[in-house]
Amino acid sequence: MTELQNDRLLRALCREPVDVTPVWVMRQAGRYLPEYRALRAAAGDFMSLCRNPELACEVTLQPLRRFDLDAAILFSDILTIPDALGLGLYFEEGEGPRFRQPIEGVGAIERLGVLNTARDLPYVLDAVRLIRRELNGRVPLIGFSGSPWTLATYMIEGGSSRDFVRTKSLLYAQPDALHLLLDKLAASVVDYLNAQIAAGAQAVQIFDTWGGALSAAAYREFSLAYMARILRKLTRVAEGRRVPAILFTKGGSPWLEQMVDSGCDALGLDWCVDIGEARRRVGDRVALQGNLDPAVLRAPEQVVRREVEAVLRAFGAQPGHVFNLGHGISPDIEPSRVGSLVDAVHSISANLRQGLR
Repeated sequence: MTELQNDRLLRALCREPVDVTPVWVMRQAGRYLPEYRALRAAAGDFMSLCRNPELACEVTLQPLRRFDLDAAILFSDILTIPDALGLGLYFEEGEGPRFRQPIEGVGAIERLGVLNTARDLPYVLDAVRLIRRELNGRVPLIGFSGSPWTLATYMIEGGSSRDFVRTKSLLYAQPDALHLLLDKLAASVVDYLNAQIAAGAQAVQIFDTWGGALSAAAYREFSLAYMARILRKLTRVAEGRRVPAILFTKGGSPWLEQMVDSGCDALGLDWCVDIGEARRRVGDRVALQGNLDPAVLRAPEQVVRREVEAVLRAFGAQPGHVFNLGHGISPDIEPSRVGSLVDAVHSISANLRQGLR
């Protein structure tokens, strides 16, 4: 494989010194970019982009042509796993993802298979290989998956949900059935992430989007325990270096200390926790990623710079920080604001490292 020209992200995730704080952004390839909207319109729909390796590669690279980002992230969707397991993923305009055959009853869980990525999702692996080739060592590529709990909520609810009535009913009334589903999804995620790493992903992130909807005890039992199982079974060295794993639970700030014990290399933080306080709580056991409020990108450039500096100063001078938003970019964001963000992270962090004001 081609030697990396910019490995700041991988070094920061391993808590090694870097010249400037690396930055990438969740949903950095997406609807806020006019070139993405044009390509999606030409492709016909979102899943046509995901299932076409050449188009997925193009979308992945689009933000890197505009901004001096320190990583690319695979363009795909967390729901490719349940789609490959036969639930029939589709997207309803204005309503988000839906499944034609959601999980209904214990029998459906018992009949559900376990993902074989090479057989069931070859287009994802083809995209990873193509992206690595096209990046040609410019920056590392991040692979990802949804967490078992988050995938289960979509599969049981049939799509997005605010209150997770069906999923939580199963959790409390038939916990063994939910554990069976989570067992199968954990095995599927292990296969999926390890296949991405074998194809060329140089870091991975687990998106636990809905972990924060659980009680403390339920989070430990039905979300964190399965992510810890996945992390224990991940390939952790490839191409002669560490493959860092990032764990991101939206709403997970009450449980940071327990999340560290999962075996991850880094914790992604949403914008509801002070990153300096998070650093004090977890010490130097893991790197931290985040955690600017995405809404800041609607503000003027000088406000973006001010808020970026506040996050950088709160984290401090020690190694182990990857700058990111506390969640994904909203579709209405002006692309120039992302450019301002990336430039601010690099310039301000360089100055702070030199002790300048």
